[in-house]
Parts: sequence; C-alpha cells; structure tokens
Amino acid sequence: MTHDQGDDQTLGALVHQLTTQVPELIRSEIRLAQAEVAEKGKAAGVGLGMFSVAGLLAFFGLAALVTTAILGLANVVDAWLAALIVAFVLLVIAAIVGLLGKNKVASAGPPKPELAMEGLKEDIATVKGNHHA
Repeated sequence: MTHDQGDDQTLGALVHQLTTQVPELIRSEIRLAQAEVAEKGKAAGVGLGMFSVAGLLAFFGLAALVTTAILGLANVVDAWLAALIVAFVLLVIAAIVGLLGKNKVASAGPPKPELAMEGLKEDIATVKGNHHA
C-alpha cells in the first residue's frame, strides 16, 4: 500500500479536527458539570429549607408542650407559680446542657489537623533525606 496525497490530507484534517474539537468537548463537559452541581445544589437547598421548617415546627411544638405543662400545673398551684416553676426547670436544664456542651468543646482541643500535620512533617523529612525507615 502506498500513501498518496489524499491520505495525508485526511490525516491532517483529522488532527486539525481533533485539536479544535477537544477544547470544545472539554468546555461542554465543564458546562455539564456546572449544570449538574447547580441542580444538586438546588435540591440540597430545598432539603435544607425543609429541615429549617421542621426545626421551627418542632420549636413551636415544644413551646406548646411547655404551655401544657404550665396549664396542667396551674390546676395544682396558682398560674403565676406554675409558670415560674416550669421556667425554672427549663433554665436548670439549659444550664446543665450548656455546661456539658462547654466541656465537650474544651475537651475537643484546638481545631488543627494534628495527625495530618505530623504526617506532612514526616513526608518532608523523608524527601529531604532526614528520616530513615
């Protein structure tokens, strides 16, 4: 088989086509990825909004339960005293949970990735030749 001028032009045309179509293909893939991320972000945003509404409704439900406790206790003592007792109990619970949360945060330590930093230091020492296995 011999190569004539037509085969060379076809190969050259294919190479030219390839060099012009690859950037367009990459741009198309990037646009597709952006559209996909935007769609997923929109879905996540709707989900977060629904979680927010659920939290707000739970808050109102808790407020209704607190009111029920006050009204129930008001059958035994004066209404103002029932409200004071329920408020006091809620404040004590809030203080306990707050102190437990503070202790958890304090015990977590600084928010540094200490293990990753140690690994990075070891990698640098190995690259420099200062670390032997």
